[in-house]
Amino acid sequence: MTDLSSVVPFVTVLVGLLGLAIGSFLNVVVHRVPAGMSVVAPASACPGCGHEIRRRDNVPVVSWLVLRARCRDCSAPISARYPLVEAATGLLFVSVAMCSVLAPWSPWADLDGGRAVIHGVLLLVALLYLMAISVSLTLIDLDTHTLPNRIVLPAYIVLPGLLLAASAVSGDWGAALRGLVGLVVLGVVYLALALAVPGGMGLGDVKLAVVLGFVLAYLGWGPLAVGSFGAFLLGGTFAIVLLVLGRAGRRSGIPFGPWMLAGAWLGIAVGVPAWNLYLGVLGLA
Repeated sequence: MTDLSSVVPFVTVLVGLLGLAIGSFLNVVVHRVPAGMSVVAPASACPGCGHEIRRRDNVPVVSWLVLRARCRDCSAPISARYPLVEAATGLLFVSVAMCSVLAPWSPWADLDGGRAVIHGVLLLVALLYLMAISVSLTLIDLDTHTLPNRIVLPAYIVLPGLLLAASAVSGDWGAALRGLVGLVVLGVVYLALALAVPGGMGLGDVKLAVVLGFVLAYLGWGPLAVGSFGAFLLGGTFAIVLLVLGRAGRRSGIPFGPWMLAGAWLGIAVGVPAWNLYLGVLGLA
């Protein structure tokens, strides 16, 4: 078994700092992708005066605090959403790193030496990528009720590529096959729902379900079952609360992408023990 005690603090700090930087970039993604703009050019600028943001004023969270939430050039207010997204992404990245070490599906407990490191790193990178697109898709769906292809479709290549590479290192091709089954099952379920209830489920949700089905099933049947059910449980509960509070009607459109992603991460974090507990209650464990 690989001894992680000496590297966990270093990796935690490194992943946290990476999350802060990625969070800063996600602010750009969330603003520009729905508008059809490039996420790399032009450079970020103040929407008030148009002045390009200086590098020293682009440090995640810190710059917002130093500038007291005001543009250096025109004193226009800077939304608190920017540092909140950066800080949240940093914390979520650290949570993913901890989960990849402590979860029952973690490769660190089963492999020795170099293979454990490579396998663990590939899986961690895949999950960090999924978290990054989870943050951006959640915010965009809440803002615009869309899940842009520019974010979802590249995940069709990146996530299977990383996870298949992890299988090549570990020799666990059963996980890859399981992922393909999950991809088909969850994709078909969401497509059926979209066709059965026009307007209730968008094609963006179907496309996202394909990606999530692969990742969840790759980690195990428990994550797939809990992650799939969790999306409907969380989304349905939220919709009922809005109805009770009078904040939405029966025909109100509620973005489902954020709940799909929240359910998926619930499955990733606790899917294995929750599923085993459920099977135990049924006497099937």
